[in-house]
Amino acid sequence: MNAMLETSELPAVFDGVKLAAVAAVLYVIVRCLNLKSPTGPPDLYFQDSGLSRFLLKSCPLLTKEYIPPLIWGKSGHIQTALYGKMGRVRSPHPYGHRKFITMSDGATSTFDLFEPMAEHCVGDDITMVICPGIANHSEKQYIRTFVDYAQKNGYRCAVLNHLGALPNIELTSPRMFTYGCTWEFGAMVNYIKRTYPLTQLVVVGFSLGGNIVCKYLGETQANQDKVLCCVSVCQGYSALRAQETFMQWDQCRRFYNFLMADNMKKIILSHRQALFGDHVKKPQALEDSDLSRLHMATSLMQIDDNVMRKFHGYTSLKEYYEQESCMRYLHRIYVPLMLVNAADDPLVHESLLSIPKSLSEKRENVMFVLPLHGGHLGFFEGSMLLPEPLTWMDKLVVEYANAVCQWERSKLQCADAAAADTEQVEAGPE
Repeated sequence: MNAMLETSELPAVFDGVKLAAVAAVLYVIVRCLNLKSPTGPPDLYFQDSGLSRFLLKSCPLLTKEYIPPLIWGKSGHIQTALYGKMGRVRSPHPYGHRKFITMSDGATSTFDLFEPMAEHCVGDDITMVICPGIANHSEKQYIRTFVDYAQKNGYRCAVLNHLGALPNIELTSPRMFTYGCTWEFGAMVNYIKRTYPLTQLVVVGFSLGGNIVCKYLGETQANQDKVLCCVSVCQGYSALRAQETFMQWDQCRRFYNFLMADNMKKIILSHRQALFGDHVKKPQALEDSDLSRLHMATSLMQIDDNVMRKFHGYTSLKEYYEQESCMRYLHRIYVPLMLVNAADDPLVHESLLSIPKSLSEKRENVMFVLPLHGGHLGFFEGSMLLPEPLTWMDKLVVEYANAVCQWERSKLQCADAAAADTEQVEAGPE
């Protein structure tokens, strides 16, 4: 009798284990996908001014709820992974012309130029000068998607190809792109200014490109000539402060660090002959032993210390990160500046976000936009599972640029009207 009772209780025990296992799996899914996280409009940090009030009125995306795909869109890791592996869905193929510029040290810089496919909303000639993320170029899907959308909104687009990033373009000097070198971006901007003397510029930078464009604008006041505004998306602002967080396992940053370092090693080694060949006049302090250290590197910091900083003669990694980070240049930017980060970006530690927050509290031209979700350069939108081809980020950058263009046009019209009134008063009654 007792044996029969024990046997009848076994299925109940197994059912309890199954329910517990299912509950555990569901809990892990909910936690990993962050399904309980709310959605809402982005947090905005700015000073009350005529410009900020105009932007809030003219840019609905700044005050509208950002809704990522329901199933996975609230996970910053999945948003980041999809951007990294897939780029975008159904990405268009805009047609452009590749331009080549010979730099003073013999390096060959390239960028791709895309003409507008419609008239701009204010009727002016406006060029977006775009700097992609680390080791990226104009052929990346997220760049192609953004360029196509910008063209359809009346913008000419010039996209920098980071030195050494394109696999079919050989290096012609023992140097490749670095964290904060603005030489190639500056050469592209100067080409656009010379070729299109009537054009005005909208400066856009993604991730590492955000650091480069902000540093470029802040290096000298002349670099802001003809610039209407600047947009930086998902940058970290200070490599010196970021290096400690990048070695932490929190949010898997150490793992991302390893993956990006592995990708950088492949790019550097693909240019081994140009950088380390016997016939090459190497940069000062760059030795053959650095090649062996490169093979063993497991982080971006090790690569920067053993190779990248030496391209520009820095004596230490600390000096390299201090001098090449845009943080020390941001306060010198006077044009309208929008800084965008996602709160769930696994690459940018939350402590780094105090930099744009503090800047927006001091400068009227700065707006810091911080949505809850989006990951690193993800910002996908969609209903349940499949994302839309166009992202929230793409639409926000163009919407902000349009608003600034309209703001500048309205100021010009007001100035013309005031001048006409003054002339009429000075002329007096007839």
